[in-house]
Amino acid sequence: MTARHLLLVFVVLLGTGCTVGRFFMYNFADTRDHKKFPSRPLPASRTPLPYSVAEVEKGPRTVTYSDKEQPFDIFLEERKTVAFLIIHRDTLKYSRYFKGYDQAQVHTSFSMAKSVMSMLIGSAIADGFISNVQQPVTDFVPELKKNGFDKVTLEHLLQMTSGLKFSESYVDPFGTAAKYYYGRTLYKNMAHMKLKREPGERFEYVSGNSQLLGLILERALRAKGDQRTITQYLSDRVWSPLGMEYDATWSIDRKQGGIEKTFCCINAPALDFAKLGSLYLHKGNWKGQRLIPQEWVERSTRVDTTNGSAARYQYQWWLPSAEGDFMAQGILGQYVYVDPARELVIVRLGKQVGGVSWARIFRSVAELYVPDTE
Repeated sequence: MTARHLLLVFVVLLGTGCTVGRFFMYNFADTRDHKKFPSRPLPASRTPLPYSVAEVEKGPRTVTYSDKEQPFDIFLEERKTVAFLIIHRDTLKYSRYFKGYDQAQVHTSFSMAKSVMSMLIGSAIADGFISNVQQPVTDFVPELKKNGFDKVTLEHLLQMTSGLKFSESYVDPFGTAAKYYYGRTLYKNMAHMKLKREPGERFEYVSGNSQLLGLILERALRAKGDQRTITQYLSDRVWSPLGMEYDATWSIDRKQGGIEKTFCCINAPALDFAKLGSLYLHKGNWKGQRLIPQEWVERSTRVDTTNGSAARYQYQWWLPSAEGDFMAQGILGQYVYVDPARELVIVRLGKQVGGVSWARIFRSVAELYVPDTE
């Protein structure tokens, strides 16, 4: 086939709205994806609550990685970082932006949105839309009963132990992840979900769990006569009360009648992502207002290896060590890292992971903020 024929096939695929065509046009996920997909607005708070800024910067000057010591700023920039923030005791102690980014620049969350989805499930339980995490999926999505989902609970989805049949490959244009990310038929795709093993057997990280949680939340709201979208519920319950400073969005699968991509795709600047970490640092309380139940925050970030659950993952949050720290994480090296013992939140956003174990970097940075009485 000639190059001209290949181009013709590509144009036809794209023109028919084909997922595969969009995959090749966009050529894998990148930090500009918030501009490619339709979205719902997530407005800045009418009463923004900015962080205090330290009069004297406190952050790392150098870093030693792979037996090489170099200035920390150079280390960050060489590894495709676009934003790096350190918030200690609710004060911004260190901030760096690279590659044309600044504090107002919107950046997509990728899978950090999974941790936000968990916040919303905890909120929906507190608000009475959902009874508890032991409710079966089929209480909300009865059409999946025929596929065995009456055995799957919300906790299975939260812990990634559902046994869902889902290909998490991001380089296969015909895979499930590409279909969910680039496709425009999430409702249809979820209606055909299947299991490949019994729920509760073992942990397997697949984004379909988080997308199904989004459908469950949407159905739970509708069942109580609440017509808010998932984005509106996030805005009312968390985003606005946190005092977010900048307008944000949540990407959806299609313009008309779409649903949020709840496994990814909240689009906001680094400072507002940081507030999500600060909220959990304070166990769901922000500036004297209870936004998330404390018991939900603690349950979401506690090591649990029962019923197939993994020690390193709980309720859509990663647990990088046994020291009580936890983090939200996205595929291109997006992180909101929280160290409660040191009252510390770190945000790293990037165009690529950059060949670095960022959890190790965060732990080393955290050592600068040992608990004391300063």
